[in-house]
Amino acid sequence: MRVIDAEANPEQWLLCRMGSRLCALPRESVREVLRPLPTEPLARSPAFVLGLCILRGALVPVIDAAMLLGEPTIKPERLVAIRVNDRTIALAVTAVLGLESITSAGLPPLLREAAGEIIAAITVLDAEILLVLNAARIVPDGLLEDLAAREPVL
Repeated sequence: MRVIDAEANPEQWLLCRMGSRLCALPRESVREVLRPLPTEPLARSPAFVLGLCILRGALVPVIDAAMLLGEPTIKPERLVAIRVNDRTIALAVTAVLGLESITSAGLPPLLREAAGEIIAAITVLDAEILLVLNAARIVPDGLLEDLAAREPVL
């Protein structure tokens, strides 16, 4: 097991494949992992928004996590429901690999601006680049409010 920086990060991370990328989500943001659910496309949404699904009786936006990271769209094998502020979103991922305690190093100076707000850190895990994601910044500011305003009434 790897040691985590207790001041800056939670103790455990959920490892996922998002396209070809290995990524880590903070465990405290993860609500559940589930099989893909039927998703209804939503007109005039960004390409990475696959649509809306019904999760535990609530409408939840489904986000193609690979597209957020600049990869082609994927056929999701799992959904990872995460908490973003006061809303739940479902990330469509290629695979869920399990929980891991890791050491996360901050981004090198040349990558800080290029990474955007989604990537909190880059580290190495078993000789593979690991992107440590900032769950609170997975979706751009204002997108959740815009989607909520257009959600159909059931």
